[in-house]
Amino acid sequence: KTINFEIEELNKNNVKFTTIGDLNILPSSTTKGLRDGVDMTKDNDGLNLCLALNYGSRQEIIDAIKTAAIKVKEGEIKPDDINEQNFSDLLHTRDTPDPDLLIRTSGECRLSNFLLWQIAYTEIFMTDTYWPAFREEELMDAIFDFQSRERRFGKVSEQVANTI
Repeated sequence: KTINFEIEELNKNNVKFTTIGDLNILPSSTTKGLRDGVDMTKDNDGLNLCLALNYGSRQEIIDAIKTAAIKVKEGEIKPDDINEQNFSDLLHTRDTPDPDLLIRTSGECRLSNFLLWQIAYTEIFMTDTYWPAFREEELMDAIFDFQSRERRFGKVSEQVANTI
């Protein structure tokens, strides 16, 4: 009901709605609503709202490995052809850029099996605020903190300075 209610507003605001996770265990009416929402907004090029339902990163990685193994077995690719990019193309998030910022609410200091492959170079902001109470003020705190960081993508500061 929420998706059906909100999807028109998302579409009007040029939001691309996507989902990750195994939707097959959800009721068929829910799955249909989600897929209709994805289809309705697929050509939008503004903000991307990705809803994770029944999602686990370990399962996502295993699914990608199985797909790669099938491609190798069928001769579509060779094992040596597998690299970070074409492996990323096998993940549920293949059409979504890796996140720049992960906001972890509730004071937990763990990733909870969320986007393990995709967050290799993501900045993480942790807050004691629980998700239901997370508001604009907390979001702005996270953004200001993010803006103050040096993004190095696995390099040390000196290496970043030498590439500028």
